[in-house]
Amino acid sequence: MQPEVPLAPAPAPAVRALSCPNCGGTVELRAAGYTVHVGCQYCGSILETTDGLVKLITQAHLAQAHLEIPLGTRGTLEGIEWEAIGTLQRSQNGAYRWDEYLLFNPYHGYRWLVNARGGWSFGTMLTRTPVRRTHEIHELDGAGYTRFFAGEAQVDRVIGEFYWRVAVGEKVKTGDWVRPGFMLSREADDREESWTLNRLIAEKDVIRAFGVSPSGKIWPPLPHQPSPWGEWLLAGAKIGGMALAFLLILCVVLGGTRWTTSGVLPVAVDGREQTARLGPVTLTGRYQRVQIRADVPRLENGWVDLDYRLVDRKTQQVYAASGAAERYEGADSDGAWSEGSRNSDVSIASVPAGEYDLIVDYKGNRWSQFGTGNPDGGWMEPTNQPQIAVQVGTGTLYLSSVVIAAILLALPWLIGLILHLNFEKARKGESDFAPAGDD
Repeated sequence: MQPEVPLAPAPAPAVRALSCPNCGGTVELRAAGYTVHVGCQYCGSILETTDGLVKLITQAHLAQAHLEIPLGTRGTLEGIEWEAIGTLQRSQNGAYRWDEYLLFNPYHGYRWLVNARGGWSFGTMLTRTPVRRTHEIHELDGAGYTRFFAGEAQVDRVIGEFYWRVAVGEKVKTGDWVRPGFMLSREADDREESWTLNRLIAEKDVIRAFGVSPSGKIWPPLPHQPSPWGEWLLAGAKIGGMALAFLLILCVVLGGTRWTTSGVLPVAVDGREQTARLGPVTLTGRYQRVQIRADVPRLENGWVDLDYRLVDRKTQQVYAASGAAERYEGADSDGAWSEGSRNSDVSIASVPAGEYDLIVDYKGNRWSQFGTGNPDGGWMEPTNQPQIAVQVGTGTLYLSSVVIAAILLALPWLIGLILHLNFEKARKGESDFAPAGDD
């Protein structure tokens, strides 16, 4: 149990040396005048120092356990020099152990440095009670904290000096509420209640201050450990959104097709191959996309093969493409059906500036099912001779290129989102109040 204490004691107390009645070891009181109980670092005995004499409260014969931060070590956190004067090892009734180091500065009072699974938190005792909004949410200084743990903590080891009476086996009811980077901890017994605000601090700061050993990766995450992907996702969403908006603007400005050349080509009814020339096709951009569209409005139950050659009048460089327009319809046991399209669109990428002729080789074909047995005679009959309307246009941007660019922009963000969700699932899975599916 950690009762409230003054955060800024008056004049700096002197260091006082005592002898342990159990083992004879020298016990230094670094906060003499404020210390109530002290745990002997040599044998583990608990001593009381309240009346100027040293009284043996509990006797132990334990060798001094290895401490990550030896008592008496001084280190600077947040610009203030602190001295480690006591340490507790605590657990949830023997499970889920953690270490608490009591830090002292004669002008700034006490703080707690908590090590749980290699993650460090800097704890400040509160002189006020957080506001309870709901059973799950508590609020402090306008920030909400979500319920995470509820249980019972016991003291497994005591070494050093403390401002309250403490003993091995002491138990208190605990509750923890968290938000990213912070944990609000409550401890209570049948006499009093205390609150501590623990702030997650970087391990490198503790290493620099007290020379602790690096712990490596913490997994599963600590209850109040922020996702390393959270801020990155927010920044990525903003940058990605601006990049996507730029792509859309670029698509509107450069993605449209300007139709510059057109012509109408008759289709021979005898099905022979034909050739037509359209031009000149003048391209002014350094490089551009050339789109060719063919429309056969009277096409039924047949197809037209189209081969294009874009020929530079000056260099005779040829850029080729092929397409087809086809349309079928009929009826069966399921009713009328149709498929295909009377239109054909093809594109030629990165054509340099110049003056070109478009050579079109084309041939009309009839679906063999429709011939003399078809009362309409088929689309290749003289009475129903189709024509091909051909248009040539230019543009600089493919919609598919914009889609690919958008996917490439979104892919790292989506990977980060998956990692973030995995992190949060693992973190929340440690909670006493996690849904059953999170286990």
